[in-house]
Amino acid sequence: MEKYSAERIRNVALFGHGGSGKTSIAEAMLFNAGVITRLGRVDEGNTVSDFDPDEQKRNLSIHATPLTFEWKEHKINLIDTPGYADFIGEVIATLRVVDGAVFVVSAVAGVEVQTEIIWKMAEEKRLPRLVFINKMDRENASFQRCLEQLQNLYGSRVIPFQLPIGEESSFKGVVDLISQKAYLYDAKGKAEEAGIPAEMADQVAEAREKVIEGAAEANDELMMKYLEEEEISEEEVLEALLTGTMEGKLVPVLCGSATSNIAIDQLANALLNYLPSPLKLEKVVGTHRVSGEELVLEARDNAPLSALVFKTVSDPYVGRLTYFRVFSGVLRSDSVIYNSSKDADERVGQVFYIRGKNQIPAKEIVAGDIGGVAKLSHTATGDTLCEKDTPIVLPSIEFPEPLMSLAVEPKTKGDEDKLSTALAKLCEEDPSFHVYRNNETKQTIISGMGESHLDIMVDRLTRKFNVNVNTSLPKVPYKETIRKPARAEGKHKKQTGGHGQFGIAWVEIEPLERGGGFEFVDKIVGGVIPKQFIPSVEKGIRKAMEEGYLAGYPIVDLRATVFDGKYHPVDSSDISFQIAGSLALKNALAEADPYLLEPIMNVEVLVPEECMGDVIGDLNAKRGRILGMEPEGGLQKIRAQVPLAEMLRYTIDLRSITGGRGTFRMEFSHYEEVPSHIAQKIIEEAKKEKEGQ
Repeated sequence: MEKYSAERIRNVALFGHGGSGKTSIAEAMLFNAGVITRLGRVDEGNTVSDFDPDEQKRNLSIHATPLTFEWKEHKINLIDTPGYADFIGEVIATLRVVDGAVFVVSAVAGVEVQTEIIWKMAEEKRLPRLVFINKMDRENASFQRCLEQLQNLYGSRVIPFQLPIGEESSFKGVVDLISQKAYLYDAKGKAEEAGIPAEMADQVAEAREKVIEGAAEANDELMMKYLEEEEISEEEVLEALLTGTMEGKLVPVLCGSATSNIAIDQLANALLNYLPSPLKLEKVVGTHRVSGEELVLEARDNAPLSALVFKTVSDPYVGRLTYFRVFSGVLRSDSVIYNSSKDADERVGQVFYIRGKNQIPAKEIVAGDIGGVAKLSHTATGDTLCEKDTPIVLPSIEFPEPLMSLAVEPKTKGDEDKLSTALAKLCEEDPSFHVYRNNETKQTIISGMGESHLDIMVDRLTRKFNVNVNTSLPKVPYKETIRKPARAEGKHKKQTGGHGQFGIAWVEIEPLERGGGFEFVDKIVGGVIPKQFIPSVEKGIRKAMEEGYLAGYPIVDLRATVFDGKYHPVDSSDISFQIAGSLALKNALAEADPYLLEPIMNVEVLVPEECMGDVIGDLNAKRGRILGMEPEGGLQKIRAQVPLAEMLRYTIDLRSITGGRGTFRMEFSHYEEVPSHIAQKIIEEAKKEKEGQ
């Protein structure tokens, strides 16, 4: 591939709800550019973008996939992103490295949930964007309905730059309102320039007027001309539209059909005409790794190197692949660079451009371009690559906290040995996937953005790493405690041939305040238990507390006082008094009115106002306490405290209630008593589990 300078590069991503046709658009663009000789189809699993076996199996995009191609003496780095909420991490990483966005909307379904969510993110980053209304040849397709929906949501800055010629089965082309030309397409997707259909003349004139109004609003000089009814040239309109789009004052709307390859060439032209090159970014701002002070570099080839890693892939043949965007300087093949995030040198082999699973070798990746490299030792997603003399650290990528967790356990001993290594590699690939060991429940927990996300990770364990696991909802880390003081004897006597075992300990237990933990008090006088055996009594009590009394959960918030006992000069030993201490605690617990505690979570739910009643009702049904409500960014934030046991599948519940528009986060607050009817069920289940072992 030819080397391109920054002004002839476009870094653009396709965003939108799942099923809107992003992957098919990318496929048609590659076909039109001559990169592929036939159009692949998502449902056949043969597109360039969805090459991963998980994507082919499910017929949906899971990864953000860079697809580089040449178009009209420019280079376009097009990134096809997933449209399902479970893979939002891929979208967030992509937003960090592109200069423009195409939002794909289905002409049948209109603006859907995920489109709205990602649009808000793009708005926060002030990312220039276009809208492409796809599937214009489908039954029930309506350009006008989609346009009105977009304008209702995002205002008058949403302006059609094209009108469709026909709709549904009669859709055959588009009218370009800027050049005032019509383009008709044959069955092979070839365009032929034609006159504007006579029946559309009035509609085109009215829409063209709206375009000129939009251009005038984006440019003060043009506004004066427009108000004074002076002639405005096509060049002036084009320049104002370009400026307006790049500044986010205008959002052009185009239309077509990806599967029929109608007007996809026009969309590719629009990427060049209306979205900015990397030159729009003039400065790269980061911090100095050592001093922590702000460090600013020119976003040009002749500046020191700064590149951000936005994706890591484990390739079964090549090993680890690192995808990056160069913000300044040049990253060359066969060089040594510095990872300022990890304070480590990295040896760079062959750098390459990325087109799906194919790597196109390059000598260097220049400022503003996107590329990849294999087998970096220390580098992970979000890291900065730079020169050691200018150790800049770029702002990393902030991934959302996981929303759903599962417990995993290996099916066989062989799987057990490989599990931790395989999970670590999955975490490297996907920063929105977390793994940790819960010592309280003795489970390995995997956490992700939803059910599909975790299903795919479990499939990947088997397919990529040959590790088979069983999954279940995580155990809730209940605890046990007591209401009232009690005292009891622990007696351990065992006589066999030779030395026997003998130890007696009297222990008093009493409740501590919530969060008080455990206190051990020695009140032995007169040496009834020798000093060397007192720690043994404590050890036995602690062990019995770990094993629990009611349902096998740890006992907390308790003071244990050993105040009397007996020993035998020959038969007493460390183990005798450990057992005596353990028995004393268990005997005392029977009289101390023990009960179960459960973790309570602080929960914040962000939902559209129309969903508030249903969400609050659901939280109440989950034994939640509503603490308050307040508006936040056009949504309503509900604050509540809810038992963790009720929140294990809340991701699925909330998406169902809000149609995918609600989000939430939660963190641990405190422990509270479990209601007696629920506690009884937990205790019975624990007994059954113990009997079944």
